[in-house]
Amino acid sequence: MKKLLKLSIALLLTSFMMSACKSSHVYNVHKHKIDHPKSSKRVYAAIRKAGRSLGWKITKIRPGIARGKLYLRKHLAVVDIYYNSRSYSIRYVNSRNLKYNAQKKTIHKNYNSWVQNLERAIDTRL
Repeated sequence: MKKLLKLSIALLLTSFMMSACKSSHVYNVHKHKIDHPKSSKRVYAAIRKAGRSLGWKITKIRPGIARGKLYLRKHLAVVDIYYNSRSYSIRYVNSRNLKYNAQKKTIHKNYNSWVQNLERAIDTRL
């Protein structure tokens, strides 16, 4: 009976750890400084090229705000990118099949990697 209890506890802990590994707090970029200020038009161009290079579809919503959508297999990630000549921010908007939890503000860990890759690609082009 003790072995069964120990095995049950071990399985429960393993299950909890595995489920915790698949989600993380949503990664947002807040006012990432642009080292050498550029025109807003050039910043948008850099954002668009960076996104395209990683499979993101970037569209301008209005001056200073772009929307990025990434479709991978059955997954969708949607972000808004706020930008000006001195900084940019990337904020979560919506997703599909990424286990987003609005109360806990958690999401599948791959989402965070995708946003971090987008951030690095933007920095490279700026």
